[in-house]
Amino acid sequence: MPEISYFYGIKVYINFNEHNPPHFHAQYAEYKIIVYIDGWIVEGKFPKRALNMLLDWADAHKEELLEDWNLAMLKQLPNKIDPLK
Repeated sequence: MPEISYFYGIKVYINFNEHNPPHFHAQYAEYKIIVYIDGWIVEGKFPKRALNMLLDWADAHKEELLEDWNLAMLKQLPNKIDPLK
């Protein structure tokens, strides 16, 4: 499960051999969520502040997230994405 970004205690990763629709996983302490790239639908639970930071980051990096999704589906290592600043 390659990590693509890490910021403020939030680990973001994309798995190989995943299912559609395109999405990424995130973990913050004991919380885990799945975020669908098209529309930012979330499955799981995250503290509100961490979720807002994650969604702000994802919105700023949507094209990179889709590129990483495509790489992972080809079993290629996704690129690192700059953290939230």
